[in-house]
Amino acid sequence: MSTFDGNMAPDKLEQYHPSRVLSLVYQPFAIGTLAVLTYNEAKINTRKRNLFGYVLLSIGSLLVLVLDVATSGKGGLGTFTGISAITGMFGFADAFVQGGMIGDLSFMQAEFLQSFLAGLATSGTLTSALRLITKAAFENSRDGLRKGAILFFAISAFFELLCVILYAYIFPKVPMVKYYRSKAALEGSKTVLDDLVAGGIQTLLPVETEEDTKQQDRLSSRELLIQNIDYEIDLFLVYVLTLSIFPGFLSEDAGSHSSGGWYSLVLITMFNVGDLVGRYIPLLQLLKLESRKGLMIAVLSRFLLIPAFYFTVKYGDQGWMIILTSFLGLTNGYLTVCVVTSAPEGYKGPEQNALGNLLVFFLFGGIFAGAALDWLWLIGKGWGVKLIKLLPYLVV
Repeated sequence: MSTFDGNMAPDKLEQYHPSRVLSLVYQPFAIGTLAVLTYNEAKINTRKRNLFGYVLLSIGSLLVLVLDVATSGKGGLGTFTGISAITGMFGFADAFVQGGMIGDLSFMQAEFLQSFLAGLATSGTLTSALRLITKAAFENSRDGLRKGAILFFAISAFFELLCVILYAYIFPKVPMVKYYRSKAALEGSKTVLDDLVAGGIQTLLPVETEEDTKQQDRLSSRELLIQNIDYEIDLFLVYVLTLSIFPGFLSEDAGSHSSGGWYSLVLITMFNVGDLVGRYIPLLQLLKLESRKGLMIAVLSRFLLIPAFYFTVKYGDQGWMIILTSFLGLTNGYLTVCVVTSAPEGYKGPEQNALGNLLVFFLFGGIFAGAALDWLWLIGKGWGVKLIKLLPYLVV
């Protein structure tokens, strides 16, 4: 964390483009791990998968604090490399948790999925709020950014450990959760058996027979992939667009205004707030978009935001940029919930779990592609010329 402060000047920090680099480091670990987990989802113990992911996330947050202490708060390329390695670890852990949780919740009520997705957006909003508070509190302090980062990762480690406890001991015993997991087990799901035992249900443990017909009757992952290709493309495109703008463009290329160093923080906060609000809108059934064709049109229409952001940076003021950023977040959250809660409808429990994993895989794919495309904004800042000059050396 001290990579972003300490002895490193802000202009030197920008040369690393941390918001862009860390996004790219995170994604290969996340999508590679998720690809393996998605392919084998029917054989994986969901309880162990999710607990492993939550524990690893907790360890990652603690490792950031250890790294800061070990380097005595000094920045530099070595520390940045350490942060990058931990970021890869976060991506590895997130693949376990997000795919496992969304797959698990996909055979429950749609409101459960919506709540989980809203929780992800809430964490982003709270992170932004904490960053604003720590900037105000430590702005005139010598190591203000470092102190704020220490506070953030300490709080993160606490909440991630809390997630481990809640998922291990409380969530399996919720009556509604036990009901849906029992239903999924009766439909042939083997991924929930340990969760049922943790919830105090022993009678649904299957006795192996020669036929095991229920598992054979479920649609294969390939069939689910083909039947829901439009939903999967929707999620991919939603996150391609979002990550091509957020957070790299907003933190580095949104221009400078009278707000000074607060400007990029305000933009990122407004995105997170909009994302959170958007994930609650589908709770109003009248406002939930369920038409598959309508969802595709809405997703493709969002790409008009790219020229909108480009011209707003060049000719608009900060008010218009804040409005655009809020709308980007609002549509991101809204479309995510509409797609993820609509796709599993009409399938059996094991199929819904498989489809949930497939949706997360495409979501992560969109994040990866968007994070890579985000670098294209740098071409307008002279990086295109630099890359062309480097090409002969790269070829050699």
